[in-house]
Amino acid sequence: MDIDKLIEVGLSLLPAILVAAIAYYFFKQHIENENNIRRFKLQKSMQKEAFPIRLQAYERMALFLERISPSKLLTRIHPNSSNKEDYETLLIATIEQEFEHNLSQQIYVSDECWNVIRGAKNATIQLIRKATMNEKTDTANKLREVVLTDLMDKQAPSNTALAFIKDEVGEMW
Repeated sequence: MDIDKLIEVGLSLLPAILVAAIAYYFFKQHIENENNIRRFKLQKSMQKEAFPIRLQAYERMALFLERISPSKLLTRIHPNSSNKEDYETLLIATIEQEFEHNLSQQIYVSDECWNVIRGAKNATIQLIRKATMNEKTDTANKLREVVLTDLMDKQAPSNTALAFIKDEVGEMW
């Protein structure tokens, strides 16, 4: 008789347990959905605030690349003397200073973009060093001439990096 009562009580509690389990499942799903909506809204608002900062970082890096473009760099930075090594040092120091001024921008641009920018900076420095080692180069003015002549045949490294930046910013829209 006790077993019959237990079975009867179990059968009467079964619908309540079933309803409780279904309610738990639906409430759990509802809470997860609400959390996902909150997370999405938070992420969207953070992106809205971060987008102008990222765009500004790309603008600053584009300006950096324009400033280290050999043709613009050589017209902006004039030699202090006719010594080609002094002029090489001045040009490289200017490029490094510009780069250090923009180091914090790496936080806002992609790693690939940062590597391309760094590569353009290093390639520009190598271009200047190579021109300095050229036998034809004996003065600072001749150094300017050799660098500019080298660029007539090929594109400046900063132009390649600038094209990469434009593509990456275009993908952000």
